[in-house]
Amino acid sequence: MAEQNYAVLPRGVPQQEFQKSIDKFRRLLGDEAVLVKDEQLAPYMKIMMPKPEADFAPSAAVTATTVEQVQGIVAICNEHKIPVWTVSTGHNFGYGTAAPHHRGQVILDLKKMNKIIEVDPVLCTALIEPGVTYQQLVDYLKEKGYKLWVDPPAPSAIVGPVGNTLDRGVGYTPYSEHFMFSCGMEVVLASGEVLRTAMGGVKGSNTWQVFKWGYGPYLDGIFTQSNFGIVTKMGLWLMPEPPVYKPFAIKYAKDEDINDLVEMFRPLSIRGVIPNGVVLVGTLYEASATVRRSDFTDEKGATSKEIIQRIRDERKIGAWTAYAALYGTQEQVDVNWKIITDLVKASGKGEIVTEEQAGQDPAFKYRADLMRGNMTMTEFGLYNWRGGGGSMWFAPVSQAKGSETLKQVDLATRSLNKYGLDYVGEFIVGQRAMHHIVDVLYDRTDPEEMKRAYDCFAELLDEFAKQGYSVYRVNNAFMDRVAEAYGPVQRNINRTLKRALDPNGIFAPGKSGIEV
Repeated sequence: MAEQNYAVLPRGVPQQEFQKSIDKFRRLLGDEAVLVKDEQLAPYMKIMMPKPEADFAPSAAVTATTVEQVQGIVAICNEHKIPVWTVSTGHNFGYGTAAPHHRGQVILDLKKMNKIIEVDPVLCTALIEPGVTYQQLVDYLKEKGYKLWVDPPAPSAIVGPVGNTLDRGVGYTPYSEHFMFSCGMEVVLASGEVLRTAMGGVKGSNTWQVFKWGYGPYLDGIFTQSNFGIVTKMGLWLMPEPPVYKPFAIKYAKDEDINDLVEMFRPLSIRGVIPNGVVLVGTLYEASATVRRSDFTDEKGATSKEIIQRIRDERKIGAWTAYAALYGTQEQVDVNWKIITDLVKASGKGEIVTEEQAGQDPAFKYRADLMRGNMTMTEFGLYNWRGGGGSMWFAPVSQAKGSETLKQVDLATRSLNKYGLDYVGEFIVGQRAMHHIVDVLYDRTDPEEMKRAYDCFAELLDEFAKQGYSVYRVNNAFMDRVAEAYGPVQRNINRTLKRALDPNGIFAPGKSGIEV
């Protein structure tokens, strides 16, 4: 194939050297698996961050279907010093989608590595490749007649367990901490070696997907939110379908009620009365299932308190709505349901809503689907609130204490409103910790609003850091900034590991602020 002049190149790699790598990729993978045309690369540039797409433009993309091909790609990248950014399904919405950390990296797309290698219905385990989506896994389980549930994050159907777990994403069933419920990885290292973690390193082992730890230092964690290797297989634990599933909601009328909500639900979470994460959803987040901002106002800037109250009144939405579920036998559910209802009645506030009472309410159905592992795309209603395609998840972690909620809501709302944006947030109470999930929504088609959104997100990070908070995930545009917040020692250890495992720095330079 004739040489071409590439408009985007990896940093420090001249045209001729890059062409050599492209030629070798084509010999290894075939022409159809090496993407260099603008129209082929366009899907990898659909970002939601408030920066120009050109800042994240890849130089090329390659698709692999086998571990051996991944090893071959790694060898070529080492030889020509080509940086490679790996994606599984590429749908990491609000956290960077499929775009690399910076311009010029080659995308390694693993969506065609989509085999469900094994599901054990007795031990409730699975072994899958990175391209497997939650929808594909659910369909497989149904086809086989296995009474097993998955735990998807909110976008569910189109995203995959491997990518979400590696980014330490969460879901909404009792198996919501995805990394906690993973077991065993296969990783291609920069040396080209293939590592099978824990029991996977033992010849003839049948315990790879059942015992996480193996022998010696536990390695799986260093391959999450990092750039130390390419994960090509992962083990998962699946949840047995319970005999009874009872989702419910409790609506609260006042903003300050969230303090008592957390104090009531935290002990229930720690004791296991409520086994899944309790989600405390703010008004505008709850409204996004059915409401667009333009339904109530066309005013520029942040939505006024008066408009928010109108939305509550007209759409029967609480200031906060708590969602949780009970799982188990009828006897177990009945006992725990009495504990919960007695507590709510004793508190003198809160309107309990059961599945039967909710009827066809789309917001309730959305949450009920998430908490039993059903596929749903309702989350994307958030992007209709303002329109314009801009979204960044701001996700600080705090102690599961009521006093933390009002403090964080006030901090977030002040910064968001200052820049003309809305507080669209929820808290997830998981025993001792809370994830505070705020979607910073803005119009990417408006350059002035895009700048405000960038400045707002930077201020959120700074203001929360002053109070001792930081996020647990972040989009590509702010990875270096967040890495700084975790301190120089942690950053130096990450750099030391990077230099040892990937001395040429070919794997996803900049991921989580880690470079050689």
